[in-house]
Formats: sequence, structure tokens, C-alpha cells
Amino acid sequence: MTARVLVVGDVMTDVIVVPEGPIIKGSDRRATVRSRPGGSGANQAVWLGAMGADVLFAARVGAADRTMYENYFRGLDVVPVLASDAALPSGVLVTIVDAEGERSFLTDRGANLHLCEADLAADLLDGVSLVLVSGYSLFAPGPRAAVLSLFASARSRGIAIAIDPASVGFLEEVGAAEFVQWTQGADWIFANASEAETLTGQRDLEAQMCALGRLFHRVLIKLGAEGAALGDRNGVILRMPAPAVAVLDSTGAGDAFAAGFLAAHLSGSSDADALARGIAAGASAVQAIGGQPGAV
Repeated sequence: MTARVLVVGDVMTDVIVVPEGPIIKGSDRRATVRSRPGGSGANQAVWLGAMGADVLFAARVGAADRTMYENYFRGLDVVPVLASDAALPSGVLVTIVDAEGERSFLTDRGANLHLCEADLAADLLDGVSLVLVSGYSLFAPGPRAAVLSLFASARSRGIAIAIDPASVGFLEEVGAAEFVQWTQGADWIFANASEAETLTGQRDLEAQMCALGRLFHRVLIKLGAEGAALGDRNGVILRMPAPAVAVLDSTGAGDAFAAGFLAAHLSGSSDADALARGIAAGASAVQAIGGQPGAV
């Protein structure tokens, strides 16, 4: 029987802007502009579905969009459990991509801010082997309360928990110590180098790994073009490089990495194989515009 993953996170419409050069204040700049389904949790769920995982995705969307999103996720081998919000529209994220593929974000989280405990009923955990939560669901009080209640239920049932911090900006806003208090003890954390530095105050990879390993059982640190590392409280256990690829848009690369690693891990692959699959998925993601597989 395939291990089921419950993903909790944001649903967004990503508006991705790739200017042909520096933005000119008060004037025009030609750009490629694309609108794509996105959101960190949604990206993770879709990547997991593309990799053959049994994946359930819980989130909140604007009432007008619920049927559209349900059909969208079902078409990508994701089982959607979407609550509808009559007061707020679905979230929107504007991503501006520079010449090196690095991104800056303008975020309106919309209906995601109203995620509540009723949206994450305990029976969502039936048959689930792992819960994967995007940090965005911890950055506002209502969704945070819902997620922490879900964590308590998952722990009581022996279900593994994986965390992706998701945003340095929001981590700094809520405070690294508070984020750690909410999440420590989770089985897995997937952090990029900047998130790891914010959470630990350390710049050295080995020091970051040891510090995070004292808070989380296993640690994945994403290193962008340099690949990724896996470790625990004793430091780096395994590190692999990333393939050299042309970077078009790094949106969703970390989500793809987490999905690739977890899909392989839950299917019984070794740590080395899982890390390689995560890195390969992240490398695939940066070669297309948008955060989900199949984007063009």
C-alpha cells in the first residue's frame, strides 16, 4: 500500500514577471508575464502527485474558485480537501524574476488567512503516513492554531511531520524563536540556506545542521545551485551537488525538492537516492516558468 501524504499550505495564483532588464521607475520595461496556479503547499502537492505519491491537499480558497481548483488538483493526481471562503478571494502572489533567476515577491494571501481548525478535521489523518506543512500556514494566528492542533493529533497517532519554513521575510517578522517553538520536534525540516541562517544565527553549513538537528530529527538544507545536504544533530551526513542547468525561474524549486525527496523516502529509497531525486526535481523546476511541473 502506498504511503499517503497530507499536505497543508497555501493556494495562490502566481503572476510571474520576467523583465528584459532592470525595472525603470515611472516608465516601461518589456517583460514576459505569465499567470500560473501556485502556492507553496499547492506546489508540493502537485509535485508529489506527479511523482506517483498518494497525496491529499488541504487548503482554503475563495468561494468562487473552489470548483475550479478542485478540478485542477484532481486532474494532477491530487485529492483536494478545499474549504471555501465567502469573505476573501483566493490568494495572489506577484513574483518578479531577475536576470539570475532570483525572485522577489508581493503577496496577498487572501482566503489562506482564514484557514481554521474546521478545515483540518482529525479524520484527514486517516491512512496518512506523513504530514507536510508549508511555513506560510504558521505565519498568521488563525491558520497557525489550526496547524498546531493538527500537529498534536498527528503526534498522538505516531504520524511523521515535515516542515518547510517557506519565507525568510515572514520568519523574521514572526521571530525565529517563535517559529522554532511552534515546530520543534518535527521529524523533518526542509530549509534553504537563508532560512537555516535565520533560524540558527549560523552561516556555516555544519553549524546550521547541528543547530537544526537539535530541534528536528532530520534536516535537509537546500543550497540552490550547489545542491543540498542532509544531516542531524551530529552534522552533515550526506551532501550532493546540483546539475548545471539554465535557470529560467526558481519559483517552486524548493517545493519540488521536498516533494522529490519525500516521494522517494516514502517509497523505501535510501537517503542517497532520495536526496538525488529531490535535487533532480529542483533542477527540473528552475528550467520552466512557474512552480509546478509542466509549466511553460
